[in-house]
Amino acid sequence: MLGSRPGSHARTTGPRTTGHRPRRGVAWLAALAVAGIAVAAACIWLTATIVTKTAAPTATALRASQPSGSSASALDRPAPSPRAALRSAARPDGPLVLSGRVRRACPHAADACVDLTDHLTWLQAGGQVTYGPVRMEPGGRRDRTPRGVFHVAWKAGPHYISTSFGVPIPWAVFFAPGGIAFHAGSLSSSSHGCVHLSLHDARYYHDHLPIGAEVDVF
Repeated sequence: MLGSRPGSHARTTGPRTTGHRPRRGVAWLAALAVAGIAVAAACIWLTATIVTKTAAPTATALRASQPSGSSASALDRPAPSPRAALRSAARPDGPLVLSGRVRRACPHAADACVDLTDHLTWLQAGGQVTYGPVRMEPGGRRDRTPRGVFHVAWKAGPHYISTSFGVPIPWAVFFAPGGIAFHAGSLSSSSHGCVHLSLHDARYYHDHLPIGAEVDVF
């Protein structure tokens, strides 16, 4: 007991004071964790808001570009199937079909047939169509294409110039009196009595109708 001073016992009670430090550290950690969660939540909310606002005008713009008379928006309309797209892309001047009446109008013996009513022509052998039918343009009211049975007289090749009108008539196949021939020409304006064909069809007729071949025009 010698040398002891009043209050020395109070200094030995230090553990009671330092025991509070771990509790304060835990409290600080908890506070920091709560703050971090709050910040993360705020970032997530802000990001979601920006994405929503950015995407919304795109959908609105697509609907605004829809024609006013349309009943469904572009977003609601299902995409067309490849098969439907092929059907919708069919050419208006697609494959031509001959009616029974037209087939019967041209005799089996004919090698080339010309239908002045429907503006069609085709090649055949033994009554069976071998080429066509294809579009053609005959003469107009003043220069009608003659009707009847004719035969190919001669062929002029790709560079022939009409002696009557001074214009090129490529791949001409002459078959009727008066210089009447199959040849390449306009399919939207009448001829001077000849049978206008496309350039491709005119060359095919030239190459596949021999001299003497029968041509029936009806």
